[in-house]
Amino acid sequence: MTKTLVIGAGGVGSVAVHKMAMCPKVFGDVLLASRHIGKCNDIAQSVTKRFGAKIETAELDADDTPKTIDLIGRFKPDLVVNLALPYQDLAIMDSCLATGVDYLDTANYEPRDEAKFEYHWQWAYHDRFVKRGIMALLGSGFDPGVTNVFTAYIAKHYVEEMRTLDILDCNGGDHGQHFATNFNPEINIREVTAPARHWEAGDWVETPALSHHQTFDFPSVGARNMYLMYHEELESLIRHFPALERARFWMTFGDAYLTHLDVLQNIGMTSIEPVMYEGREIIPLQFLKAVLPDPGDLAKTTTGRTCIGNIVSGKHAGQPRTVYLYNVCDHEACFAEVGSQAVSYTTGVPAMIGATLMLNGTWHKPGVFNLEQFDPDPFMELMNKHGLPWQVTELSEPLDF
Repeated sequence: MTKTLVIGAGGVGSVAVHKMAMCPKVFGDVLLASRHIGKCNDIAQSVTKRFGAKIETAELDADDTPKTIDLIGRFKPDLVVNLALPYQDLAIMDSCLATGVDYLDTANYEPRDEAKFEYHWQWAYHDRFVKRGIMALLGSGFDPGVTNVFTAYIAKHYVEEMRTLDILDCNGGDHGQHFATNFNPEINIREVTAPARHWEAGDWVETPALSHHQTFDFPSVGARNMYLMYHEELESLIRHFPALERARFWMTFGDAYLTHLDVLQNIGMTSIEPVMYEGREIIPLQFLKAVLPDPGDLAKTTTGRTCIGNIVSGKHAGQPRTVYLYNVCDHEACFAEVGSQAVSYTTGVPAMIGATLMLNGTWHKPGVFNLEQFDPDPFMELMNKHGLPWQVTELSEPLDF
């Protein structure tokens, strides 16, 4: 019987475990672990209520490597699925090395004291994973994750000579709150307020955060303002597709969100530098996270759709070509199926798909890898099967902004 250990009981962890419970032949016995055992138990109860399946739960602080090693040693999983905070990636990878168990995550490692979104810390584990005979799959969410697979799929089937890549992430949903983030507030705000970077003419071009935007008409959502940002998949995609002359990432934000964020920045609430409060150090951004709505609670009230995809331009069979490959996901449909909103769903389902391909041997070899390094076709097939159908359309011309 296969055994799967999932670490992290947030919105993404909840989606992944619910979807794993729908595929018992693949995932077998599932253990959900988190420092918040109450959240684990709530998810386990929901899984039982919805699907009649049972999962085990455990309390775990994933920063404590010896305790993680102990839990892995007792449960003996075939795969550890890390859906905890990105700060914990290296500690969990160390635990997998110590126990000889495969590893998967959805977001690259970040140091707690600096907003750095880079893969080099995890890529440095490659030789050790090869020597141990185990595999790590990095960034098996949507962006990164599906967007990496989309790029590989386009290169394989539609644009063999890729020149430009634009990743467009639109959340057209409405949660009814004055200000809230759709995933972990601390990670979300660190990401949004970091300087923007894109790849052009063989180098990184850096611009101030949220300083450059364009309007784009998203399928099933409509026209939205999208802002140039840096996102971690750009680092791996330009590494594995070196012919790309330009690679950019865009994300939509509403005016109200940006106004609130601007005020919070101006008064120092988004800072990750510690300040003294009543004789103790606190991190303003962590305090802000504590008072903002829990993203997991937004699912009940969120309506609308997300639309995330890639636009790639270049040549195919010697002729100019531009294609747009994307997924549209409905918030209310996600809530009806697994009790979560679409932002968690579009990350949790790809985590489950990546884990499926590792467990069934379709994607499996020793070392540390990003998703675009494997054949994209099996992943794309499972997206259609498990609730993330995709569409591809040919555009008349490349993005000209």
